[in-house]
Amino acid sequence: MPKKSTTPNRSFKVADQIQRDLTELIARELKDPRVGMVTVQAVEVTPDYAHAKVFFSVLVGDPQACTDALNQAAGFLRNGLFKRLQIHTVPTLHFLYDRTTERAADMNALIAQAVASRSKNED
Repeated sequence: MPKKSTTPNRSFKVADQIQRDLTELIARELKDPRVGMVTVQAVEVTPDYAHAKVFFSVLVGDPQACTDALNQAAGFLRNGLFKRLQIHTVPTLHFLYDRTTERAADMNALIAQAVASRSKNED
């Protein structure tokens, strides 16, 4: 009987720990003024732990400037992760702006508009 692989489960745990640690590092140790109030939404780690895509959103500030600042600080943040994580390979970080919250707000506005026009047509 083949042995079950625990790699996918471990990958999710590593990604989750990276997400928690990055949130703390960005909030407490990153001093770049271009990085405003950042929320780390998700982290995807490659199977070999060489690279990690970090999806984030910004409450205040320019998303493009924040993306540039985070990608410039990726080495500093990776070094901070190296000190916190107990794994052999700490992934190279790639920050990507997540537009999910913007899309959700747009969809809510469209739904509200459709409901309002429907109730106006019924009257």
